[in-house]
Amino acid sequence: MLAPRRAVQFGRPLRWGNNLELVFLNSFLLRLIAPLGAVGVAPFAQLLGWGLFQNVEAPVSVILLDFTIYLQHVMFHAIPLFWRLHMVHHADLDFNVTTGLRFDTVEILLSFGVKAAVVLLLGPPAVAVLMFEVLLNATLMFNHSNIRMSSGIGRVVRGLVVTPDMHRVHHPVYPRETNSNFDFNLPWRDRLLRTYRSQPADGHTGMTIGLSEFRDERIADRLHRMLLLPFARSSGGYAINRCGPQLPQARRQ
Repeated sequence: MLAPRRAVQFGRPLRWGNNLELVFLNSFLLRLIAPLGAVGVAPFAQLLGWGLFQNVEAPVSVILLDFTIYLQHVMFHAIPLFWRLHMVHHADLDFNVTTGLRFDTVEILLSFGVKAAVVLLLGPPAVAVLMFEVLLNATLMFNHSNIRMSSGIGRVVRGLVVTPDMHRVHHPVYPRETNSNFDFNLPWRDRLLRTYRSQPADGHTGMTIGLSEFRDERIADRLHRMLLLPFARSSGGYAINRCGPQLPQARRQ
Protein backbone atom coordinates (compact mmCIF):
# COMPACT_ATOMS: atom_id res chain seq x y z
CA MET A 1 0.00 0.00 0.00
CA LEU A 2 2.98 2.32 0.64
CA ALA A 3 4.82 1.42 -2.57
CA PRO A 4 2.31 0.07 -5.12
CA ARG A 5 3.45 -1.13 -8.54
CA ARG A 6 0.09 -0.32 -10.13
CA ALA A 7 -2.63 2.14 -9.20
CA VAL A 8 -5.69 0.48 -7.67
CA GLN A 9 -8.22 0.05 -10.46
CA PHE A 10 -11.25 -1.12 -8.50
CA GLY A 11 -12.70 -0.44 -5.06
CA ARG A 12 -10.32 -1.94 -2.53
CA PRO A 13 -12.54 -2.63 0.54
CA LEU A 14 -15.37 -4.39 -1.32
CA ARG A 15 -13.09 -6.38 -3.62
CA TRP A 16 -10.74 -7.40 -0.82
CA GLY A 17 -13.70 -8.33 1.35
CA ASN A 18 -15.23 -10.64 -1.26
CA ASN A 19 -11.87 -12.27 -2.03
CA LEU A 20 -11.22 -12.89 1.67
CA GLU A 21 -14.73 -14.24 2.19
CA LEU A 22 -13.95 -16.88 -0.45
CA VAL A 23 -10.66 -17.65 1.34
CA PHE A 24 -12.48 -18.12 4.66
CA LEU A 25 -15.11 -20.35 3.03
CA ASN A 26 -12.43 -22.52 1.42
CA SER A 27 -10.43 -22.74 4.64
CA PHE A 28 -13.50 -23.73 6.65
CA LEU A 29 -14.52 -26.50 4.23
CA LEU A 30 -10.97 -27.82 3.90
CA ARG A 31 -10.48 -27.94 7.67
CA LEU A 32 -13.87 -29.64 8.01
CA ILE A 33 -12.84 -32.36 5.55
CA ALA A 34 -9.14 -32.61 6.39
CA PRO A 35 -8.32 -30.77 9.66
CA LEU A 36 -4.55 -31.15 9.25
CA GLY A 37 -4.49 -30.80 5.48
CA ALA A 38 -1.74 -32.52 3.50
CA VAL A 39 0.55 -32.39 6.56
CA GLY A 40 -1.76 -34.84 8.31
CA VAL A 41 -1.44 -37.34 5.46
CA ALA A 42 2.34 -37.68 5.87
CA PRO A 43 2.36 -39.50 9.28
CA PHE A 44 -0.38 -41.79 7.97
CA ALA A 45 1.77 -42.74 4.96
CA GLN A 46 4.82 -43.29 7.17
CA LEU A 47 2.83 -45.35 9.65
CA LEU A 48 1.76 -47.70 6.84
CA GLY A 49 5.18 -47.62 5.22
CA TRP A 50 3.77 -46.19 2.01
CA GLY A 51 5.78 -44.03 -0.35
CA LEU A 52 8.62 -44.45 -2.78
CA PHE A 53 10.99 -42.11 -0.95
CA GLN A 54 10.54 -42.82 2.74
CA ASN A 55 14.20 -42.04 3.42
CA VAL A 56 14.56 -38.97 1.22
CA GLU A 57 15.64 -35.80 3.00
CA ALA A 58 13.09 -33.03 3.56
CA PRO A 59 14.55 -30.53 1.02
CA VAL A 60 14.25 -33.05 -1.83
CA SER A 61 10.68 -33.80 -0.82
CA VAL A 62 9.85 -30.07 -0.82
CA ILE A 63 11.21 -29.73 -4.37
CA LEU A 64 9.17 -32.74 -5.56
CA LEU A 65 5.99 -31.40 -3.97
CA ASP A 66 6.61 -27.96 -5.47
CA PHE A 67 7.06 -29.50 -8.94
CA THR A 68 3.71 -31.26 -8.45
CA ILE A 69 2.01 -27.90 -7.90
CA TYR A 70 3.65 -26.54 -11.07
CA LEU A 71 2.27 -29.48 -13.06
CA GLN A 72 -1.12 -29.08 -11.41
CA HIS A 73 -1.20 -25.42 -12.40
CA VAL A 74 -0.44 -26.26 -16.03
CA MET A 75 -3.10 -28.97 -15.95
CA PHE A 76 -5.73 -26.48 -14.73
CA HIS A 77 -4.93 -24.36 -17.77
CA ALA A 78 -4.78 -27.27 -20.21
CA ILE A 79 -8.05 -29.07 -19.44
CA PRO A 80 -11.15 -26.96 -20.21
CA LEU A 81 -13.19 -28.43 -17.34
CA PHE A 82 -10.47 -27.59 -14.83
CA TRP A 83 -9.96 -24.19 -16.44
CA ARG A 84 -13.58 -23.35 -15.58
CA LEU A 85 -12.61 -23.75 -11.92
CA HIS A 86 -9.28 -21.99 -12.21
CA MET A 87 -10.69 -18.98 -14.04
CA VAL A 88 -12.16 -17.80 -10.71
CA HIS A 89 -8.57 -16.94 -9.81
CA HIS A 90 -7.92 -15.19 -13.13
CA ALA A 91 -11.21 -13.29 -13.22
CA ASP A 92 -10.02 -10.91 -10.49
CA LEU A 93 -10.06 -7.44 -12.05
CA ASP A 94 -7.10 -6.23 -10.04
CA PHE A 95 -3.89 -7.81 -8.80
CA ASN A 96 -2.81 -7.84 -5.18
CA VAL A 97 -2.10 -10.21 -2.31
CA THR A 98 -5.76 -11.30 -2.02
CA THR A 99 -5.61 -12.52 -5.64
CA GLY A 100 -3.02 -15.09 -4.55
CA LEU A 101 -5.52 -16.69 -2.18
CA ARG A 102 -8.63 -16.42 -4.36
CA PHE A 103 -9.43 -19.88 -5.77
CA ASP A 104 -12.62 -21.75 -6.49
CA THR A 105 -13.71 -24.01 -3.63
CA VAL A 106 -13.76 -27.15 -5.78
CA GLU A 107 -10.26 -26.32 -7.07
CA ILE A 108 -9.02 -26.04 -3.48
CA LEU A 109 -10.47 -29.46 -2.64
CA LEU A 110 -9.04 -31.01 -5.82
CA SER A 111 -5.65 -29.47 -5.05
CA PHE A 112 -5.76 -31.04 -1.60
CA GLY A 113 -6.56 -34.39 -3.22
CA VAL A 114 -3.58 -34.05 -5.58
CA LYS A 115 -1.22 -33.15 -2.73
CA ALA A 116 -2.55 -35.97 -0.55
CA ALA A 117 -2.07 -38.49 -3.38
CA VAL A 118 1.50 -37.31 -3.97
CA VAL A 119 2.28 -37.52 -0.23
CA LEU A 120 0.98 -41.08 -0.16
CA LEU A 121 2.98 -41.92 -3.29
CA LEU A 122 6.26 -40.35 -2.17
CA GLY A 123 6.02 -40.76 1.61
CA PRO A 124 7.83 -37.51 2.55
CA PRO A 125 8.34 -36.64 6.23
CA ALA A 126 5.63 -34.46 7.80
CA VAL A 127 8.12 -31.63 8.36
CA ALA A 128 8.79 -31.52 4.60
CA VAL A 129 5.08 -31.21 3.82
CA LEU A 130 4.76 -28.47 6.43
CA MET A 131 7.76 -26.62 4.95
CA PHE A 132 6.23 -26.95 1.49
CA GLU A 133 2.82 -25.61 2.60
CA VAL A 134 4.39 -22.61 4.35
CA LEU A 135 6.65 -21.90 1.37
CA LEU A 136 3.81 -22.24 -1.14
CA ASN A 137 1.47 -19.89 0.71
CA ALA A 138 4.23 -17.36 1.43
CA THR A 139 5.35 -17.21 -2.21
CA LEU A 140 1.73 -17.12 -3.45
CA MET A 141 1.10 -14.00 -1.38
CA PHE A 142 4.45 -12.43 -2.31
CA ASN A 143 4.26 -12.91 -6.08
CA HIS A 144 0.66 -11.69 -6.21
CA SER A 145 1.42 -8.57 -4.21
CA ASN A 146 1.17 -5.11 -5.74
CA ILE A 147 4.62 -4.05 -4.65
CA ARG A 148 7.08 -1.82 -6.47
CA MET A 149 10.68 -3.06 -6.58
CA SER A 150 13.63 -1.30 -8.18
CA SER A 151 14.76 -2.85 -11.46
CA GLY A 152 18.11 -3.87 -9.97
CA ILE A 153 16.63 -5.59 -6.93
CA GLY A 154 13.92 -7.13 -9.11
CA ARG A 155 16.48 -8.75 -11.42
CA VAL A 156 18.39 -10.25 -8.49
CA VAL A 157 15.29 -11.55 -6.71
CA ARG A 158 13.84 -12.91 -9.97
CA GLY A 159 16.85 -15.20 -10.24
CA LEU A 160 15.94 -16.81 -6.91
CA VAL A 161 12.16 -16.70 -6.59
CA VAL A 162 9.14 -15.68 -8.67
CA THR A 163 8.60 -11.94 -8.21
CA PRO A 164 5.33 -9.99 -8.53
CA ASP A 165 6.49 -8.52 -11.87
CA MET A 166 7.23 -12.01 -13.18
CA HIS A 167 3.94 -13.55 -12.13
CA ARG A 168 1.82 -10.53 -13.07
CA VAL A 169 2.59 -11.42 -16.71
CA HIS A 170 0.37 -14.47 -16.06
CA HIS A 171 -2.72 -12.33 -15.35
CA PRO A 172 -3.51 -10.00 -18.31
CA VAL A 173 -6.51 -10.56 -20.58
CA TYR A 174 -4.42 -12.04 -23.43
CA PRO A 175 -4.48 -15.89 -23.44
CA ARG A 176 -0.92 -16.02 -24.73
CA GLU A 177 0.23 -14.27 -21.57
CA THR A 178 -2.19 -16.11 -19.29
CA ASN A 179 -0.58 -19.35 -20.49
CA SER A 180 2.93 -18.34 -19.42
CA ASN A 181 4.87 -17.93 -16.16
CA PHE A 182 3.10 -20.76 -14.34
CA ASP A 183 5.55 -21.03 -11.45
CA PHE A 184 4.69 -19.71 -7.99
CA ASN A 185 7.99 -20.42 -6.31
CA LEU A 186 11.13 -21.32 -8.27
CA PRO A 187 11.65 -19.19 -11.40
CA TRP A 188 13.59 -21.69 -13.50
CA ARG A 189 11.03 -24.23 -14.68
CA ASP A 190 9.20 -21.77 -16.92
CA ARG A 191 12.50 -20.96 -18.62
CA LEU A 192 13.44 -24.63 -19.00
CA LEU A 193 10.00 -25.61 -20.34
CA ARG A 194 9.72 -22.50 -22.54
CA THR A 195 6.64 -21.05 -20.85
CA TYR A 196 8.48 -17.94 -19.67
CA ARG A 197 7.63 -14.39 -20.76
CA SER A 198 9.81 -11.58 -19.48
CA GLN A 199 7.38 -8.66 -19.78
CA PRO A 200 3.69 -8.12 -20.59
CA ALA A 201 2.85 -6.66 -24.01
CA ASP A 202 1.07 -3.63 -22.53
CA GLY A 203 3.52 -3.01 -19.69
CA HIS A 204 2.89 -3.53 -16.00
CA THR A 205 1.06 -0.26 -15.46
CA GLY A 206 -0.89 -0.39 -18.73
CA MET A 207 -1.98 -4.04 -18.78
CA THR A 208 -5.61 -5.04 -18.30
CA ILE A 209 -5.88 -7.61 -15.53
CA GLY A 210 -8.50 -10.36 -15.61
CA LEU A 211 -10.48 -12.15 -18.31
CA SER A 212 -12.00 -10.42 -21.32
CA GLU A 213 -15.39 -12.15 -20.82
CA PHE A 214 -15.84 -10.90 -17.25
CA ARG A 215 -15.26 -7.16 -16.98
CA ASP A 216 -18.19 -6.34 -14.69
CA GLU A 217 -17.25 -6.01 -11.00
CA ARG A 218 -20.62 -7.43 -10.03
CA ILE A 219 -19.72 -10.67 -11.85
CA ALA A 220 -15.97 -10.95 -11.38
CA ASP A 221 -15.52 -9.70 -7.83
CA ARG A 222 -18.64 -10.64 -5.85
CA LEU A 223 -18.59 -13.79 -3.74
CA HIS A 224 -21.84 -15.37 -4.94
CA ARG A 225 -20.85 -14.66 -8.55
CA MET A 226 -17.39 -16.18 -8.02
CA LEU A 227 -19.02 -19.39 -6.82
CA LEU A 228 -21.20 -19.48 -9.95
CA LEU A 229 -18.42 -18.48 -12.37
CA PRO A 230 -17.44 -22.07 -13.33
CA PHE A 231 -20.99 -22.54 -14.63
CA ALA A 232 -20.85 -19.46 -16.86
CA ARG A 233 -22.00 -19.92 -20.43
CA SER A 234 -18.55 -19.11 -21.82
CA SER A 235 -15.12 -19.76 -20.38
CA GLY A 236 -13.36 -17.96 -23.22
CA GLY A 237 -10.39 -19.20 -25.21
CA TYR A 238 -7.91 -19.23 -22.37
CA ALA A 239 -7.37 -22.97 -21.95
CA ILE A 240 -4.06 -23.93 -23.54
CA ASN A 241 -5.61 -26.32 -26.06
CA ARG A 242 -8.18 -23.80 -27.27
CA CYS A 243 -7.61 -21.04 -29.75
CA GLY A 244 -8.72 -17.78 -28.17
CA PRO A 245 -7.99 -14.14 -29.01
CA GLN A 246 -4.26 -13.51 -29.04
CA LEU A 247 -2.10 -10.45 -28.69
CA PRO A 248 -2.64 -7.67 -31.23
CA GLN A 249 -0.21 -8.10 -34.10
CA ALA A 250 1.79 -5.00 -33.19
CA ARG A 251 2.32 -6.27 -29.65
CA ARG A 252 3.34 -9.85 -30.40
CA GLN A 253 6.83 -10.80 -29.36
